Amino acid sequence: MTKVMGIVNVTPDSFSDGGKYFLPEEAVKRARNMLDEGAAIIDIGAESTRPGATPLSWQDEWSRLEGVIGRIVSEAANCAMVSVDTYHPETAERAIAAGAGMINCVYADHAEAMLSLCAASGASLVLPAKCLPLIREKGQGPREKGKIFIDPMIGFGTTREEDLALLKGVRELAAQWPVLVGASRKRIVKKLTGEKLTGKNLGGNLAIAVWCAMAGASIVRVHDVKETVQALKVMEALCE
Repeated sequence: MTKVMGIVNVTPDSFSDGGKYFLPEEAVKRARNMLDEGAAIIDIGAESTRPGATPLSWQDEWSRLEGVIGRIVSEAANCAMVSVDTYHPETAERAIAAGAGMINCVYADHAEAMLSLCAASGASLVLPAKCLPLIREKGQGPREKGKIFIDPMIGFGTTREEDLALLKGVRELAAQWPVLVGASRKRIVKKLTGEKLTGKNLGGNLAIAVWCAMAGASIVRVHDVKETVQALKVMEALCE
């Protein structure tokens, strides 16, 4: 069964929600709502990955996370996992100590450090698909398929054609290793639907989530948790 990961952006400049959840109270409320809607994982991010966004130091990133992560871990206790979206090992170490069960690392630069950190802590780890050879070759790190997931990296400096190829390749990728797909509200959805307003192309986002689930993705990372959970329930019933 494909799990739904809900996105909570603790940023003032997210491309998808415009900083609506930057304040700790709003972030915790958003996470609580997503848990009620059926999210199996809550992914908290403190640095925007939109084109042109200013990179944060790990200290600034952690200062945004520190006030919310413990509260969201408490909200998710016994019902869901909390993930932190970071490429800083320093942030990842602190997030795990605060109760995060997964690190979602979107850049390969610190993959080896993240592998070692998650191996020592038992936390799950998401890495870009380009890291798959490293995952296989490492003599250390959590190499079990249930602990590491690979992300084809939709929308990270890619064209429409490249994103389509990545999405069409999910089945082949999932045959090799568990896959997480994060295409929600990305440019590819706008390009395929023709809808320019963020949040108004729900149908396109759901189509991609269902496609990825049918292709074998283990996790879909989305903004619209309730609707995605409903769509996947119907798909799974029809596929029985």
